[in-house]
Parts: sequence; structure tokens; C-alpha cells
Amino acid sequence: MPRLCFLAFGPDSLQSNRFGAFFEGLRDLGYLNGQTIAIEYLSADGRGDRFPAMATECLRRHADIIVVSTTPAAQAAKKATRTIPIVMTALGDPVGSGLIDSLARPGGNVTGMTFIAPVLAAKRLELLKELVPRLSRVLVLTYLADPIAAPQVEAMKNAARALGVTLFIRDIRTANDLPAAFDMGAKDRVEGLITTAESIFAINNARVIDLAATHGLPAVYASTLSVPNGGLLSYIADFPALYASAASYVDRILKGARPADLPVQQPAKFEFAINLKAAKALGLPVAQSFLIRADRVIE
Repeated sequence: MPRLCFLAFGPDSLQSNRFGAFFEGLRDLGYLNGQTIAIEYLSADGRGDRFPAMATECLRRHADIIVVSTTPAAQAAKKATRTIPIVMTALGDPVGSGLIDSLARPGGNVTGMTFIAPVLAAKRLELLKELVPRLSRVLVLTYLADPIAAPQVEAMKNAARALGVTLFIRDIRTANDLPAAFDMGAKDRVEGLITTAESIFAINNARVIDLAATHGLPAVYASTLSVPNGGLLSYIADFPALYASAASYVDRILKGARPADLPVQQPAKFEFAINLKAAKALGLPVAQSFLIRADRVIE
């Protein structure tokens, strides 16, 4: 029975919905936990510094394949082994973070999916500015401990110059940093909010949305859960499709394919969502031309 080690950032589990499409994909391919595959689910509980020890634990448990959901987890796993295959569920910038040589020819023992985080970060800022034309000062929450954060911030800085927007960047290391970041944003007279796409913001999604509402900030998010939970805007890759594709890569590798021969896949579809109730609470008019482009509308 093959042994799969899954490294996650947040306090999730095999039963959680966040990576449900990946585990459903495995089941559809005939991989039933405890019957045809043994899945070891290891969580860092929101502490990225735990990944090196977790990667070592995967080796101790004789994993046949390691699946990673964040860039720090992938880097720790790659440092721990150059022979055990590593599959990325959907990482932000595997080339820029040095995990692979190129998307077409990843090389080494790492392959999987990417959601091209820097490109999407710039697009989110453009959408927020389009919805709120008066916007000139934006609070950016980011987690710079993750290597995908800095490229997103740089992409937003480039977009901000063209949009006439000033960014106020706050590095969030734990959830306890969030209230102070919003208070500093208030002192800076920010008029909007954007979060980068690291897992810390996904697992603290509800808290960020509540703080944005308390401070009256129109916000755009990188999480699929944000708009249904009261957030204003989100623009994201089709993560369920990426996760299902990652499961197919696990299947191919366990059947003999080499990670170096499997090109890293980019998203083929994106979802733009808007919550009209949140817009109304903020007193924001939504033009029909803006609304008809949304893939998902919460009323």
C-alpha cells in the first residue's frame, strides 16, 4: 500500500472542505484511505517554522509521495529529500521560489499545480479600483515569511503606480497581528483592503472580513470562502480543478511517471465573485457593466 504524506499550513483535516477536491480526486481514482493508500495528514497549525520537522517526519514514516499545499512546505520537503516525489496542490510561484526549473520542464522531484499568484494579485487591485474609483490609499495584508508574498506585493506596486494608488503594506506573522494592522491602516487613512494569497489569510478568513467591515473598508480577497462569508470581492483561480489535477498527478507518479517529466499546470479558469449585500452595507454602487462580469453574485 503506497503511503502519502500531506503537509498543510492550517488546522485542517482529511474531513475539511478546503482540500476536499484533492481527496475526492484520489477516491475517484481508486485511492481509498486505509484500503488502497495510507494518507498521513500533518498540519503546521498556522506555524510555518514547523515544516522542516514535518518533512523529516514524512521521511521517518517512509512516505512514497509527499503532497504540499504551501511554498514553505514544498521548500522544506525538497530540502529533506531529492528522491521522494513531491506534488504541489496549487502553489503561487514555483519557478520564482526556486522549487522547479520551469513550468514545462520542472526537473528534479517536484511537480504539480500553480495558481500564478503575482498575476492575480495585480488583477485584484485593478478590480478594487474599478469598483471604487476614488480609491487612492490601500492597506495590503501580507505574510512575508512565505516566498510567494513578496512577488505579489511587487506586482501590486507596479499596478498601483499605473492606477494612482498608494499601498500601505503590513506584514502579518500571526492572527494576533491583524487588529493592530487595521488600526495602523486607520491612522494612514486607507480607503480599501487587499490580502495576498498565503494560507494564513485563508484560515483567518472570517476574522479579516469582520475587521474590514468594522473599519468600513471595501476589500478584495484571494480566498474562495471570502465572498460567501461576507467579503466584498474575490478573484481566484479555480482551485477545485487544480486540486483534482494534483490528485491525477499523484496517480501517475505512483504508477511510474517521473515528476521531472510532468509539466506544472496553470489554471485554465478563474472566478470573479461579488457580494452585493456587502457592497450595500458599504454604500458602494455597483455598475451593471461591472456586475455582469462576475462569475458568482451573492445577494
